[in-house]
Amino acid sequence: MSKFSSTTAQRAMRAMAAALVISAGTATMTVLPASPVHAAQIRYVVNDTPITSYDIQRRAALLKLMRRSGNLQQLAADEMIDQTLRRQAMAKNRVNITDEMVSESYANFAKGNKLSLKQLDQILAQSGVTKDHFREFIRTQMGWGRVLQTKARSSIQLSQEDVVRKMLEEGRQPSTTEYMLQQVIFVVPSAERGKILGKRKREAEAMRGRVQGCSNLIDLAKTQLDVTVRDLGRVLQPELPPDWKDHIVKTSPGKPTPVRETERGVEFITVCNSREVSDDHVAKLVFQSEQTEDKSFEALSKQTLEELRKEAKIVKR
Repeated sequence: MSKFSSTTAQRAMRAMAAALVISAGTATMTVLPASPVHAAQIRYVVNDTPITSYDIQRRAALLKLMRRSGNLQQLAADEMIDQTLRRQAMAKNRVNITDEMVSESYANFAKGNKLSLKQLDQILAQSGVTKDHFREFIRTQMGWGRVLQTKARSSIQLSQEDVVRKMLEEGRQPSTTEYMLQQVIFVVPSAERGKILGKRKREAEAMRGRVQGCSNLIDLAKTQLDVTVRDLGRVLQPELPPDWKDHIVKTSPGKPTPVRETERGVEFITVCNSREVSDDHVAKLVFQSEQTEDKSFEALSKQTLEELRKEAKIVKR
């Protein structure tokens, strides 16, 4: 995961970590009655996307769990408007946070706070937040980080003169790792996802166990139905897709990454080989990547949300 993505989710959820632990050890706790979904009323419409009273109630329960003070109903309404704008920005930028990624983050959050998944589910249910609402909160925080990363990258474009100047100032010629990659996709049609996803994942795991570098990938794929092998060519580390970056960096040459569920189906990437490279193009990418990570998350997030709110049509019902 990118630095922006992980920082976004971690900072947003860290605030409620202590509260969750306290709640887990509390004999009695305030239980907020959950309104039936059918009784929910539309309170706001953000660019044609409705926000209901039930959405706001669950966010107010989350804010209470996070020990936030003030008018929680209004704060919750504002947060749900912001979340809707973030989700719309994710869609516009084609940022997709899969259920598998959310589940992994959810499980890591529980583990980090010494809670079982069952305990975390129970706390969220009893407090009126609900597991589904918290999962969508996680999904949005992760995706928003990707949106900010894209925005930061687009705002930082160094000229060749800038690169030369930075190399002279810092006295270094940046280098990075270049990867030769091949991607294996076990295709799962959307209409059949719920029915065959588990089976396709087992097939992908079985094939992954037989991978010996990239030399036998195509032959292995021929023994499977609806499997595609894509030659991704040479990719520099700063250009790796955020969804795969950590997995690829941790994978030794000749080995495949772990299997992941994606919108296309089930996939893994084999690292054919890797090498350290250094030239003017690499220097530019490295310097731009470093400046992207140095940008203030809070300032960029606030600025981007303000821009989205100005452009949005927000109607209060």
